[in-house]
Amino acid sequence: MPTFTVLSRVDAYVDYTTEVEADSLEEAVDLAYDGDPSTKWKEQGVVEFDARHIVALAADGEEIEAYSRGEG
Repeated sequence: MPTFTVLSRVDAYVDYTTEVEADSLEEAVDLAYDGDPSTKWKEQGVVEFDARHIVALAADGEEIEAYSRGEG
């Protein structure tokens, strides 16, 4: 019986936090969003969602889209 490599890709966010000194929460968000190079982000974890995509992989690691399940 053949063996296939199958990829399961689940939608997810990687959450990060940082401390920002600012006069208001709007300014704090803007400073963080603008990407100040001195900002030190700390990874908080991964949050997964229900959307998923299952597909077989070719020997070179490329997805074989002839048959897959779920959202792509």
